[in-house]
Amino acid sequence: MIAMGPLIDHHCHGIVPTPLDRSAFEALMSESHRPTPGCSQFDKPLGLILRRFCAPVLGLDPHADPEAYLARRSDLGDTASVLLMQAAGVAGQLIDTGHRSDAILDVGQMAALTGAMAHEVVRIEAVMEQAARASTSGAALIDTFDALLHSRAATAIALKSIVAYRTTFAIDQTRPDRRDVLRAADAWLKHIAQNGWQRLQDAVLIRHALFVALDLCAARRFPLQLHVGVGDRDVDMPNCDPTMFIPFVLQAEALDVPITLLHCYPFLRESTWMAEVFSNVYFDVGFTLNFTGPMARRTMEEALEMGPFFKQLYASDAFGLAELHHLGAVQFRRSFAAVIDDWIAAGDCTARDADRIAAMIGHENTRRIYRLGTA
Repeated sequence: MIAMGPLIDHHCHGIVPTPLDRSAFEALMSESHRPTPGCSQFDKPLGLILRRFCAPVLGLDPHADPEAYLARRSDLGDTASVLLMQAAGVAGQLIDTGHRSDAILDVGQMAALTGAMAHEVVRIEAVMEQAARASTSGAALIDTFDALLHSRAATAIALKSIVAYRTTFAIDQTRPDRRDVLRAADAWLKHIAQNGWQRLQDAVLIRHALFVALDLCAARRFPLQLHVGVGDRDVDMPNCDPTMFIPFVLQAEALDVPITLLHCYPFLRESTWMAEVFSNVYFDVGFTLNFTGPMARRTMEEALEMGPFFKQLYASDAFGLAELHHLGAVQFRRSFAAVIDDWIAAGDCTARDADRIAAMIGHENTRRIYRLGTA
């Protein structure tokens, strides 16, 4: 049996603390922007493993039907989330607080719920949007953003960008001129004043945010997390291939800033190649293991196909549901074990090597690059 030890989840989100009816629960099981009429999110790979592995934690038989599962969850109230989170065996969580932060538990609340170490990862686009809401001029917006990001970083563990979502990776990857940044900031605020709120999607402003973040990561020895590939319907998938962002990655490499590629589906092979080639690139498979359900082994096989063992990180990317946190750990352990057991049986790997590899991916790599020490 592989001695993996406790996991450290280097990329996840808080859970929703309020009671959920079936439609709200199923919405958190989905990446779709709207439900398909007459269909259930339980009828997909994620639904199968949720019923198999989460139901027993709540005192039900494996594969309990959705109605029984949701009724039991409702009866247990907050206890259901506590049971699921603590049964996951996760020793630490690095939590992205930049998405729907008003609807989920914050870092301190997650630590209290799990009894595990928790640190904040600051999403830079969310900070610039916060600055925009408090600014009346482009200059004020940029100065406020810079000050806010430095302030937030003082108590954080890393920074994150969703540039792939907002502009794709197919953008100019040089540091923008301040005059261009101020013009773009003024234009954004003018649009907001005339038309109502618009999320940050200007490439010049996002480039500015990226380079401020890069400098800050270099100074504080932070990793910079980058969303890759899979996401909501507004993702321009062909241009979310991380190989398109190599010019920026090279600038980060020159500053010894680790770049962690998140999720990576369907660009997992591209991501593992980048981890092989660039000294500062790391990767995870994120929530892909949950959404591939019983087929998760194939994802893990790709992750272990070329990627150096010292470059892969464990992450659940769980958002909203304690079930997704729990399943992230379950799926990682079982898919990793399925692959590595075959290697041992074939004589390609010793049991001792398997334990070392499991520890690296499960927690040691995260401790090293996020400088967590032995906390």
